[in-house]
Amino acid sequence: MLTLTSPRETPLHGWPAGLKLAGLCLFTLALFQLTAPLWLAGVAFALALGHLALGRDIAAAGLRLLRPLWPFALILAVWHLALRDPSGGAVILLRMSAAVAAANLVTMTTRLSDMLAVLMRLLSPLTRLGLPGDRIALAVALVIRFIPVLTERITLIRCAWSARSPRPPGWRLMVPAALAALDEAEHVAEALRARGGTG
Repeated sequence: MLTLTSPRETPLHGWPAGLKLAGLCLFTLALFQLTAPLWLAGVAFALALGHLALGRDIAAAGLRLLRPLWPFALILAVWHLALRDPSGGAVILLRMSAAVAAANLVTMTTRLSDMLAVLMRLLSPLTRLGLPGDRIALAVALVIRFIPVLTERITLIRCAWSARSPRPPGWRLMVPAALAALDEAEHVAEALRARGGTG
């Protein structure tokens, strides 16, 4: 399974994973307190500068990870233009983009093992209640990693369809996308078994 962690070390790589995740939560909460498009645009611009400050490769990777948002952006734009409320649409779009960009930045600068360790500490009360906190933490961490991987696989499937047919794929992507998800899940299961399973 692919990893989103940048192979090049940045100053953010040295920060504790718990601190970055807590900062991400506070940042997202603060985003929902802002209601003016101008302020949200300023936050988005500051995030873009932060990506660039870490390097052009980080900025390019962050931009690529925002591409899956374009269908939602299109729907929001059409809907709010129909309602004659472009300001409301801009607020939602800027919030969504800023939150996803910040989450991607944390993911690109945090190892999966560090995220998993933080999640296991947070879920330790569940272990005392007899629930498998370590397995829940592993499942959450895998979901975080799987979303961009499956998005990339679906994009490749869509490109393959477009190369063979002028018609839009529509619902026909559902079966190959489901098979791709099962294929990724099988690879991860084999990797876990090779490492001793989940205990």
